[in-house]
Amino acid sequence: MSRSWEDRDQDYLWHPFSPLKGGREPIFIEKASGPYLYTADGRKILDAISSWWVSIHGHSHPRLVRAVAEQAAKMDHVIFADFTHEPGIALAEALLTRVLPLGYSKIFYSDNGSTAVEVGLKMAVQFWKNQGQDKIKIVALEGAYHGDTFGSMSLGGRGIFTKAFESLMFDVAFLPFPVEDGNNTLQALEQFTKASKTGILVLEPLIQGAAGMRMYHPKVLHQMLGLASGAGWVSVADEVFTGFGRTGRMMAIDHIQQRPDIVAMAKGLSGGFMPLGATACNHRIEAAFMDSDREKTFFHGHSFTGHPMACAVGLESLKIYEEAGYAQLINEIASSHDAFVKEVTGLPVVKDARSCGVVLAIEIETKAGTTYFSEMRDKIYDFFL
Repeated sequence: MSRSWEDRDQDYLWHPFSPLKGGREPIFIEKASGPYLYTADGRKILDAISSWWVSIHGHSHPRLVRAVAEQAAKMDHVIFADFTHEPGIALAEALLTRVLPLGYSKIFYSDNGSTAVEVGLKMAVQFWKNQGQDKIKIVALEGAYHGDTFGSMSLGGRGIFTKAFESLMFDVAFLPFPVEDGNNTLQALEQFTKASKTGILVLEPLIQGAAGMRMYHPKVLHQMLGLASGAGWVSVADEVFTGFGRTGRMMAIDHIQQRPDIVAMAKGLSGGFMPLGATACNHRIEAAFMDSDREKTFFHGHSFTGHPMACAVGLESLKIYEEAGYAQLINEIASSHDAFVKEVTGLPVVKDARSCGVVLAIEIETKAGTTYFSEMRDKIYDFFL
């Protein structure tokens, strides 16, 4: 007699962010189509979290299925050091000419959001090292989340998720999260610009997703990047969550005029189909590595850097985004969210409601507070399932 999937899952798998004892039994998904997940027992679940914020076209989109299949039949994989291919070239060209604001010059591929941020961080550090300078002290926003590798984890807020590793994480100077006009943050940042060893700013533009959908004004983002630029720092924008329409524009930095030096992308980059990360840099960063001295080479890479199938599906995902009128759809969703925020603001149970683009956040007033460990979280989760 064959064993149940529940028993096999419990015996063999270790799920992310999940306790090995006393946790929830995972829901077995048999198939996915459009906005829905289908369970083995016939339930139909709306994938409201877009499978970890990655699926921007719905599941199993036929054009994306075809793009993967056609590329797999042509070429599945090739090392991206000393070799290249059409999907990698075409997607990089599209990102630099159709997705990002003007001024970025190179794309470096990786395979997820954490590694895309890690690439940006290493570029920023080596930018200074290649010029014989030691301005590698980093400033980031309090409460940030940039990923789970050691570098990206060090850039984020300290708490229960990082407690076991804090002694091994490098020191980062954290700015208070911008409130109201952001003067609390800007004043603190201005003080840091006077420190001789400080030279890198890393932030999530406009929204801190994992921190609880905390939002701040584009004007504050513009001013923060302006202060960093004025001090000659390297600035890194983590657009892993905010990119590809989530804040109401293609990229969150499209809301402002000031540009970061480096932009990290992932999640919606491949439409949720394949693991794919990309890090863009401007000419200033590129110039620090444009040297015949081999020691100034950016010695970084992954086995699946520039994966042909991932790049092919990323390119097709971008075409769908452009051809299907997503900009208008995003505006309609944003307007609906704005109206709903006004409708629920002031209700006794609502602690706070806010929106930015297609992101709507509602904090419920509870005695336990709004944390990941609130009992109300589990009740709400079960209710909506």
